[in-house]
Amino acid sequence: MPDGIAGPKTQAALQKADISERREAPDKPGWLVLAEALDGIKEAPGAKNNPEVVKLFADASFPGIKTDSTAWFAAFVNAVLEHAGHRGSRSLAARSFESWVVGLPAPTLGAIATKKRNGSAWQGHTGLVVGANATQVFLLGGNQSDAVNVAAFKRSEIVAYGWSADVPLPAPHTLPTTIAGARSGVSEA
Repeated sequence: MPDGIAGPKTQAALQKADISERREAPDKPGWLVLAEALDGIKEAPGAKNNPEVVKLFADASFPGIKTDSTAWFAAFVNAVLEHAGHRGSRSLAARSFESWVVGLPAPTLGAIATKKRNGSAWQGHTGLVVGANATQVFLLGGNQSDAVNVAAFKRSEIVAYGWSADVPLPAPHTLPTTIAGARSGVSEA
């Protein structure tokens, strides 16, 4: 009869258990955990190419691109999705995520956000939501002033929020309303 006390067999099993594997919090998708680890990588100066940025293209199914001067914001999002075990949009067009994802009505942690650019029907930018307030959305993204970082964008410029179809939709939660170090007015190309 169970007494709530771990006996010798239970203690032996616990000692053999591998608890070294770290798991992400259930409300933080794996692709966001991987993206956070890339925060700070940037393009190489001049004609040189940062191999970490070039590798994002290969990981996103575009191994033929060998320069970090090619716009890489969609490669960043696709690469972290693929590394997390989810199929990305398989496109380097930022707005390709609008039709690839399950649409969300509002920003949520780890959601893939797409924004319009200069009123263009096809040009844009994409990144992962890490915070939002009434006027801004904070995106962790690639090729934001030639680096992976968190940047603030006008909420009115965001045209879609989405989620990978093979992952349960996130539970409603409150996002941070400010992000220390978030940049404004970043270049997206």
